[in-house]
Amino acid sequence: MPAKYFELRWHARAGQGAKSASQMFAEAALEMGKYVQSFPEYGAERTGAPMKAFNRVSDEPILVHSSVENPDVVIVIDDTLLGNPDIVSGMKDDSVLIVNTVRGEDFVRAKTGFKGKVCTIPATDIALEEFGKGIPNTVMLGAIAKVTGVITLESAEERIRKTFGKKFSEEIVEANIRALRRGFEEVNCSA
Repeated sequence: MPAKYFELRWHARAGQGAKSASQMFAEAALEMGKYVQSFPEYGAERTGAPMKAFNRVSDEPILVHSSVENPDVVIVIDDTLLGNPDIVSGMKDDSVLIVNTVRGEDFVRAKTGFKGKVCTIPATDIALEEFGKGIPNTVMLGAIAKVTGVITLESAEERIRKTFGKKFSEEIVEANIRALRRGFEEVNCSA
């Protein structure tokens, strides 16, 4: 019987931190003893251009090396991308759509037509409040930890400390930890 992979597909614009969040998610899962993959897919490589990133997580070695076609979770970091049919492409009835938006579930459903579980989080606003930059990736990482349970909040915190602690001040690291925790606490999901 083939191995079961938990698959995520990220949709964002270049410069919003989706590639970094995808990598931090994978590294947090790896440190929890899982097998992981994390890779981006770019169109035109310029800030603001639509891009995707992908993750696979498994308790067994991952033998597939391709884009994620039927994701368990789709993460949308920029709600202006919601009108693109590619967002919900391949999603199953039990897939989850997590969207960074200040608008509600009804807006997401109207833009996507998705009938499954929808989760929303005002991640950009939280990022601005916590560290003064509208880069929502650590907030989204917290939301993903809460919604999926694939990584723990503690493993995500540790990953942020390891990743950001090498490059940034303790103040910036702690602001990102607060943003992560708020993503975990403030994500709102429909049934």
